[in-house]
Amino acid sequence: MVKFKIPFQRFSKFFLKPIPHLTSTNCIGIDVGTSSIKIVELSKIGARVKLENYGETSILTLYKNPFRTFEKNTLLLSSSDIGKIISAILEEAAIRTKTAIFTIPDFSTFFTNIELPQMSKKELPNAVNFAAPQYIPLPLSEVVLDWQLIEGKAGGRSKTKLKILLVAVPHEVINQYRKIAEITKLETKFLEAEAFALLRSLTKTDKITIGLVEIGAQSATCSIVDSGVLKSSHSLNIAGNEMTQSLAKTFSLSYKDAEKLKKKRGISPLLKEVQEQEEDKAAKVILFSVDSILVEVQRIFNNFSRSGKKEVQKVILAGGSAQLPGIREYFSSVLKKEVEIINPFVNIFYPPILEETLKEISPGYAIALGAALRGLE
Repeated sequence: MVKFKIPFQRFSKFFLKPIPHLTSTNCIGIDVGTSSIKIVELSKIGARVKLENYGETSILTLYKNPFRTFEKNTLLLSSSDIGKIISAILEEAAIRTKTAIFTIPDFSTFFTNIELPQMSKKELPNAVNFAAPQYIPLPLSEVVLDWQLIEGKAGGRSKTKLKILLVAVPHEVINQYRKIAEITKLETKFLEAEAFALLRSLTKTDKITIGLVEIGAQSATCSIVDSGVLKSSHSLNIAGNEMTQSLAKTFSLSYKDAEKLKKKRGISPLLKEVQEQEEDKAAKVILFSVDSILVEVQRIFNNFSRSGKKEVQKVILAGGSAQLPGIREYFSSVLKKEVEIINPFVNIFYPPILEETLKEISPGYAIALGAALRGLE
């Protein structure tokens, strides 16, 4: 067996005395990203959700570049290597929980909205399956379908059409994650699209319309959430890796050094009212990709508004690049909206000593935490 020597960036284990007469439920959420693998273990005793453990390891410690590649829009994973990495993390962090939720990246998941005429609840599933081939670019025999009713009420007296959010995932992708689960000997309760895990990690949505923008390494995702319901989700082909690769090419750096430069500079030098020196070249390189993301985000917001729906009132940023210096302020100035960075740990019980650490890493852990929450439901 190949043994990996993995420098664990973060892991922490907390022990608290159990509350008598209450049963504890534990679950781990696993986010296999293109630049790192993140794991969050949560427990639930009564109504209290507690952070038991969290950890990640960088893919760049094992590979010179992120390991995901595309071929015909299908995500290819080295299932064996990833399984061994996850097993090593679980062993090093002393995670004994076997129940796990894996998230499926949105760029390997197809989302679309469809409308159906009014019908009964019993008729709806068959109607969705009948209509799906018109909207899914792959044969239904090659995908797993999921859907949810996002507007209207089946079986109602109104003639208002029913609006459905339709999700399709290729069998090949699901089989790869099943293989990883077998290698790690984990009991996989669900495989969940990242957009749903991210939505669950939101601490409060009220009755407003939110633009949820997750900037990962391989892709960015822009979702519209209205009163806590996911209305649409769009995967964008521009994200953190593009920024890093542009920096590497511009300054003749390795991918690892370019990633460090990105996190250090961000775009904050370009936001100063008075430039004390020449504008930061690295920030301008990053800004080019950020502007490309913003163009797509604004288009999605405008299309949502023009379709007779509501205006997006607030934007929440998530993902590893959400913490780049200056990005929140820049999004706010361009979109003319309130922008905040997600903190999924807000309603989770954890030792106060971790306050600053969790605030710093929270945008990158939102998906893994949201997946773990699903396992506690």
